[in-house]
Amino acid sequence: MVGNIILTNNQQPTTNNQQSTIKVKTWLNPKLILFIGVLFNLAVLIYYKYAYFIVENLQVFGFKASITEGSILLPIGISFYTFQSISYLVDVYKRIVPPQKNLVHLGLYISLFPQLIAGPIVRYEDIYKEILYRKTTIEGFTSGILKFTRGLAKKVLIANNVALIADKVFDIPITELGTSMSWLGILCYSLQIYFDFSGYSDMAIGLGRMFGFNIKENFQHPYSAKNIKDFWRRWHISLSTWFRDYLYIPLGGSRGGTLFTYRNLLLVFFVTGLWHGASWNFIVWGLFHGFFLLVEKNISMKLPRTLAWLSNIYMLVVVMVGWVFFRAENLNYAVDYIGRLFVFSEGTNLYALLYVNNLTVLIITLGVIFSVPLRKYIIKYSQGINTILFTSITYGVHFVLLLLSVFEIIQSNYNPFIYFRF
Repeated sequence: MVGNIILTNNQQPTTNNQQSTIKVKTWLNPKLILFIGVLFNLAVLIYYKYAYFIVENLQVFGFKASITEGSILLPIGISFYTFQSISYLVDVYKRIVPPQKNLVHLGLYISLFPQLIAGPIVRYEDIYKEILYRKTTIEGFTSGILKFTRGLAKKVLIANNVALIADKVFDIPITELGTSMSWLGILCYSLQIYFDFSGYSDMAIGLGRMFGFNIKENFQHPYSAKNIKDFWRRWHISLSTWFRDYLYIPLGGSRGGTLFTYRNLLLVFFVTGLWHGASWNFIVWGLFHGFFLLVEKNISMKLPRTLAWLSNIYMLVVVMVGWVFFRAENLNYAVDYIGRLFVFSEGTNLYALLYVNNLTVLIITLGVIFSVPLRKYIIKYSQGINTILFTSITYGVHFVLLLLSVFEIIQSNYNPFIYFRF
């Protein structure tokens, strides 16, 4: 930014060319450039992702707005690379990172293929040095293969199988839905979205390692959290930290008093819900989590050690009920579905049980078990085992997982992609 120009006795008056240069530089106001850059990215995102949603709601309020269905095609992953572009602009403005003058390198960052369509959101400050001085090693490539294999197994072996049951339950008319069936559906969907999303993140991180990029972890066993605040420290970490650093803190965070803190939290979770999709379901889901964060700010959740498990039960119930808004096709069905969770009715439609067998029960059980940091405990208590033996077992287990995943992909024609709204 160019401020006032002061001439000392030793300085000569500026020439016409120098004055012209100064005027040009004066117009290059960094804040203005940042504003235009952020506005442009948001405008593109709003047009492609929210145009239909905006028009539909304008029509509800009587405005004569219309848009031809199918005239706007949503680019896959637009929410991810838009947020990456915004974080780059803000970090360059704040001089956290140097500006990238090579368009090829900048394009590589924006369109890095491993995480382009399903995340995580990668910040430029985390990988810009690797773009310039990337090194691939045998250790990194091997670690990447193992990470990718675990992610593929999460997605193909667990998420896809429980997703089929969840889909069948959520297809049941609400008048025919019973309590046990509704809990089965939301249990399966809770496992689906975790293993699907964390599976894609693991595959992206694994691919990144193979090519010399160290992408940060995006999930840390969120279903082991003790409350909703802890859940958001573990769930989609790249998104929650993005909103913290680029929205919550710039709004003032918790520095402006209680009411301002509440406003900022609710606004952040309103936007968090809207980011996931152009639907009131997602907005309600975001505000639902924001409400419980406010509750936790005002009510102590600390329990005696012997009753600490109750806080985890509380978190699971809140999160699972919240997933109903996320999964249901519309808000009315979501509200009615949540009612079915607690009315203890038998229901008349048991069609989804046709897809429950010994294999799916095993997969659901494994999904519940691997929702906790089991691998960390296995590594911890295996330190006394011979290194060569432990390494051989590790490679053997991953090879089996890879084979099972490939067989599952070949024999199954059901492979849902739940990120088309993102």
